[in-house]
Amino acid sequence: MYVKQLYTGCLSEAAYYIESNGEAAIVDPLRDIDVYLQLAAERKAIIKYIFETHFHADFVSGHWDLSKATGAPIVYGPTTQTKFPVHVATDGEIFNLGKLKIEVLHSPGHTLESCCYLLKDETEKNYCVFTGDTLFVGDVGRPDLAQKDASLMMEDLAGIMYESLQNKIIPLEDDVIVYPAHGPGSSCGKNLGPNTYSTIGTEKNSNYALKESTKEGFIKVVTDGILAPPPYFPINAMINKEGYENIDSLVEKALTAFSIDQFKNKATVDVTILDTRNATEFSKGFIPGSISIGLEGRFAEWAGSLLSYDNPILLVAEPGKEKEAIVRLARVGFENIEGFLNGGFEKWKSASEKIDMIVDVEADELLMDKGFDSNLVVLDVRKPTEFGDGHLPDAVNIPLSSMIDPGNMARIEESQNLYVHCAGGYRSIIASSLLKRQGIHNLRNVLGGWTKIKEQKNVVIIKEPEILN
Repeated sequence: MYVKQLYTGCLSEAAYYIESNGEAAIVDPLRDIDVYLQLAAERKAIIKYIFETHFHADFVSGHWDLSKATGAPIVYGPTTQTKFPVHVATDGEIFNLGKLKIEVLHSPGHTLESCCYLLKDETEKNYCVFTGDTLFVGDVGRPDLAQKDASLMMEDLAGIMYESLQNKIIPLEDDVIVYPAHGPGSSCGKNLGPNTYSTIGTEKNSNYALKESTKEGFIKVVTDGILAPPPYFPINAMINKEGYENIDSLVEKALTAFSIDQFKNKATVDVTILDTRNATEFSKGFIPGSISIGLEGRFAEWAGSLLSYDNPILLVAEPGKEKEAIVRLARVGFENIEGFLNGGFEKWKSASEKIDMIVDVEADELLMDKGFDSNLVVLDVRKPTEFGDGHLPDAVNIPLSSMIDPGNMARIEESQNLYVHCAGGYRSIIASSLLKRQGIHNLRNVLGGWTKIKEQKNVVIIKEPEILN
């Protein structure tokens, strides 16, 4: 028996490779499938099954392309409906994989077709369970993504999830390994723990949701404080149900190098210029109107949350990293990438084309200026929970995820001198690029963000615990 977790940090996504006696199965594959094909080839195994725990909303699955490449059937849980062939499993159905057995545990709640896959070893002992978004480390899946109409509310789905956990997951032996679909940072739960796997016993003892003995208590703690899902979630879920363009052909088309003149002709008002360079490099100089989302952070998640799926995308990347950007965009459903600037920003700059930049300031400079400038406004773009845990007096909180709302941009006045910060500097550069794209140029980026601000001497920190509840 061989089980390998294949974790993608920027999406907090875990796929799994299972193998026995030359037969392999993949659980929840990403859209770029080469890693699974290569692993199977290296181990001289044949991919026999592709198991999906549910219709993913936070990424585009590789199920369709992987099935075409291998001939393996795509397995979903009961009630599944798609526009392409799948095997709709029944609750309790057993799949043989070499000397192993995989049992389907229908566990609706996060979505109605959600299921877990229980892996039994060569002696038919329960070894591990692939829980998808039903059970995470320290959390459970959010129950607000599968609402179809007013007759099925978030609380109803939470109640269904309670029954699934009580009847299918909690009765498993304490030493059964829990392999979820996501780790820390994922928006598919409220507050996932720091690890990417656990055990049933550990979760029963430490997971806040599993500690609730009553359905009413479970519903309350699971539904309390859920933030709105990222706007790209329904788009990705639809793509996973209906199918998509082959990623290899998508990448081939998107890897079109444009000269400066070609790039300028393409860059109309409805086109998104996406700069994927490191945030610190972007602030030193960029093409006017560009949006910064650096590859070094949670790139795909922020792209899906902030960029329009309707507008064509032109890339400005560090030379040699164009393909990486395209693949990572494709993972969250972007298929309208026109091409990239040949030679990147340095080529643009050396041609004496017009550039823009963001002024960076140190945290101590912010605090010094704050005492003398009556028009200075601290714009904190962290999440409300981060803001509530500590912020500067009179700081304005506009979370980065909500900056695409025109109403939030309207809160900013021309006379204000904006000092923008996040936790460490990645999100504040994205926010600054969005502000500049909207014609708001009187701003400065605070280097190191809140991490550096709170280290300063005599800094006053306001805490608002009620925001955290």
